[in-house]
Amino acid sequence: MSNRMRFYFSRMLVLDSALCVTFSHTNQNRIIRDWFRMISRLGDGMFWYMLMLVILMTQQMDGVKPFLHMAIVGLTGALIYKWLKTKTQRPRPYQVRQDVWVVGRPLDHFSFPSGHTLHAVAFGLVAMFYYPILAIILMPFIVMVAMSRVILGLHYPSDVMAGAALGYLIAQFSFALF
Repeated sequence: MSNRMRFYFSRMLVLDSALCVTFSHTNQNRIIRDWFRMISRLGDGMFWYMLMLVILMTQQMDGVKPFLHMAIVGLTGALIYKWLKTKTQRPRPYQVRQDVWVVGRPLDHFSFPSGHTLHAVAFGLVAMFYYPILAIILMPFIVMVAMSRVILGLHYPSDVMAGAALGYLIAQFSFALF
């Protein structure tokens, strides 16, 4: 790696870390903390599983394809992000910096990439592909899930951006298959 690349990479890490600290300090406001805890909890999968069941129940046979599509995208996302987390083993921000205020509970040990964000983007894109009207609800929810991970002190912004990019790629690849 060239000196110039090392310089830009180190600057990016400094910015990533500083943003993480700044966003995590917003969680000291009770309303912000409680709101993003709820969003994060829904992003654990509950929201997406409920959406899949609602689609299946309301659309019946027409809902089978979207249901299966979302299930396959979810499984693919889980396999990819778990593999990446074990390979990169990036510590969570609060494990590295004492000035990151953590108020959430991690589902696993490592930070990179954000599985919540990966799944929110992947599930959201697939659901909106079949039901574009859902964008009114899903777009804000996806953004809030991503924000919650940094605000709760569980991820760096780069973890969230990587999770969003992977979720996007998984969804796009799935469209070619379905």
